[in-house]
Amino acid sequence: MEFNFQQLSEPLRKAIAELGFEEPTPIQKEAIPLALKGYDLMGQAATGTGKTAAFGIPIIEKINKGDGLKALVLTPTRELALQVKEQLYALSKYKGLKIAVFYGGTPVRRDVDFLGKTIPNIVVGTPGRIKDLINRGLLNLSGISFLVLDEADLMLDMGFAEDIEYIIAQTPTNRQTFLFSATIPKQIEVLAKRHLKEDYKVVKVISDQLKPKIEERLIKLSSPRQKISELEKLLREHLLEKVIIFVKTKKDAREISQELKNRGFNVVSLHGDMTQKQRENALRLFREGKVKTVVATDVASRGLDIKGVSLVINYHIPEDPEVYIHRIGRTGRIGSYGKAYSLITPEDSRALWRIKKVKERYTGV
Repeated sequence: MEFNFQQLSEPLRKAIAELGFEEPTPIQKEAIPLALKGYDLMGQAATGTGKTAAFGIPIIEKINKGDGLKALVLTPTRELALQVKEQLYALSKYKGLKIAVFYGGTPVRRDVDFLGKTIPNIVVGTPGRIKDLINRGLLNLSGISFLVLDEADLMLDMGFAEDIEYIIAQTPTNRQTFLFSATIPKQIEVLAKRHLKEDYKVVKVISDQLKPKIEERLIKLSSPRQKISELEKLLREHLLEKVIIFVKTKKDAREISQELKNRGFNVVSLHGDMTQKQRENALRLFREGKVKTVVATDVASRGLDIKGVSLVINYHIPEDPEVYIHRIGRTGRIGSYGKAYSLITPEDSRALWRIKKVKERYTGV
């Protein structure tokens, strides 16, 4: 029998209905029944296809408020950690589960105080902060039943491999493990073989319905000096739309956002030199539509699920083709239509060639 939400317990069904979920997405249809049967999973699915619920629903179905700490979800970025926590909290509303989120860039004292008073049922966090809390004796993972590695390829790309191995070593070997990744390079296969049970299941969703419908356009310029004028022209053509502009460095983000403000645009920037409070405030303004344009470094190219982004502009083409794929994936979410424009100068020819080659084999987004 094909999986549907009616097969779940009443408290979970009620929460799912309030979230407006009517039918499971393809990744949920495949992953949830396997997870409920106890299998480890390696899933390939892009952000925006419903994968948080794909691992969250079986975890929430199987644990109860009085069980103590039973699940750990590792994510690469603070933004994704917060989003995952929010969705798990909403899904567990009628089971009363305690969901906690921990990430770097905030005072560790706050986490210490929280864990001194509360035992959460599910912890979501970035590897560095989770490892720190384990070393401080504040997080005991010996009793967890579920481990999730979300956006695993990005966590490895960001240099978290050693932290992930350390954290996994603190968990019981009989746990159930879910590994989700937009791409499945060799290092992800190695990670799966090392830490998933031998009978783990592979769930790979490539759905035309869920594939982004993105119009990609290259705007060829003879000199980098022409970029800011072309950018202004594009923004004036899309004044009412949510736009993310991707740039190379933190300095670029500051300077370009200031130049756009000087030209009359209401913009915010998003980069690594900002405090967590500043980043969260910028994202809130953008999400709520109070600001239509954000100028961002690649700190924002993965793990952000902002609804209604209709245009992504690559002010600078990234050297890494995978970064390009994930940047443009900020638009055209779950089958909606989006646009991705790139400002190209002659020196970008090599990067463009690499992007073309990667797109020919890329099937995860």
